[in-house]
Amino acid sequence: MQCVTSAPTAPDTAPADFLSPHHYAGMRRPFLDAETMPPWCYTSEAFFRVEVERLFMKVWNFIGRADRIPNPGDFFAFDFVGVPLIVARGKDGQVRAFSNSCRHRGSIIAEGEGNCRAFKCPYHSWAYDLDGTLIGTPDMDKTRDFDRKDYGLVPVRLETWAGFMFINFDRDAEPLSAFLGDLPPMLASHGMDGFVTVRRKVYDLACNWKVYVENAMESYHVPYVHKSTLQRQKGPPSGPLPTRGQYVALYKEHEGSRALLAGETGFPYIASLDGAARKGSFYPLIYPSTMFCATYDCMWWLELHPISAARTRLIVGSAFPRSTAERSDFGDVIQRYYKRWDVSIPEDNVISELQQRGLSSPMAVPGRLSHLEPLVHAIDNWIVDRVLGDRATSAVYDPIKEAAD
Repeated sequence: MQCVTSAPTAPDTAPADFLSPHHYAGMRRPFLDAETMPPWCYTSEAFFRVEVERLFMKVWNFIGRADRIPNPGDFFAFDFVGVPLIVARGKDGQVRAFSNSCRHRGSIIAEGEGNCRAFKCPYHSWAYDLDGTLIGTPDMDKTRDFDRKDYGLVPVRLETWAGFMFINFDRDAEPLSAFLGDLPPMLASHGMDGFVTVRRKVYDLACNWKVYVENAMESYHVPYVHKSTLQRQKGPPSGPLPTRGQYVALYKEHEGSRALLAGETGFPYIASLDGAARKGSFYPLIYPSTMFCATYDCMWWLELHPISAARTRLIVGSAFPRSTAERSDFGDVIQRYYKRWDVSIPEDNVISELQQRGLSSPMAVPGRLSHLEPLVHAIDNWIVDRVLGDRATSAVYDPIKEAAD
């Protein structure tokens, strides 16, 4: 008999006591004195598992816009940090999320996306209504004290803001409105509840989710990574904003839509814009891994689904006011916007994967931050606060305040 053996597993890159605060002393210093996060925070599966447990299973995670499933019976199935999920619009028009696991013996019950009247498990044909109620159970009539109402699909909290869907695995977590804080009023004049999604594009990346988040929230890299694309968009550097809620944000004053390459013309500006929204664009990061850009004529998002320490799925979504999407010239003009995203996003993808390769070196050590990277420091400290939990004894410095000083 042939014996089959698996390849040896490489040792985890994190130290055995990686939850000890002393490993993070360098990054806990004030912003301009601080080091970067230890490299193994981006490569260690042990560290990643704690992030899943203490971050992603506790916060509101963005999963796209509700217009992805506009009609009763529409659904999509996906995995988020290893949890199989179904999101469906019920007969009553309400959008709900459920664990994608049959209450009989645990099989996946739906895959992909589509429209259906009910979900039927492919294993033993248990059936569930769109609201998660168990409605069909073949050959269960002899099972004692079995009541269908006790075995519906396990619900997952789902709330929406301005058409954006968020899920939370923690039944005791604060409501979405408290989590977002003052972000909704900041973006209110864009009227995004009246937007429609015009495209979703998916990329599979060989990098840690934090690598991509940090890149998106600093402008230091723009002259080098985007030297022939975004660097040609003129204007002062993006600056951090004071925020209240579980997010940070950059703001940039400029001329012309940030969704177009320099020299391109596009759609009319949103008429309802007021205040700072009439003068520039907002770039919020909703912790831990959702990035929006709200500019003069549209918005787009970077939605990250962490898969492992070194793998991330990126969904780039684009949304416009309905009145814009219904224009007779929309199909032609929108190509200029797609051109911008389709050239700049791959530039970020390539540099993020290069950074991941370098961080994976056994000789990688912490570095230092530029004054153009205040939110990298803020983001990393937010993460370490939650990873360490009660062990997080060091004060978290405010890089926004320090940069202003």
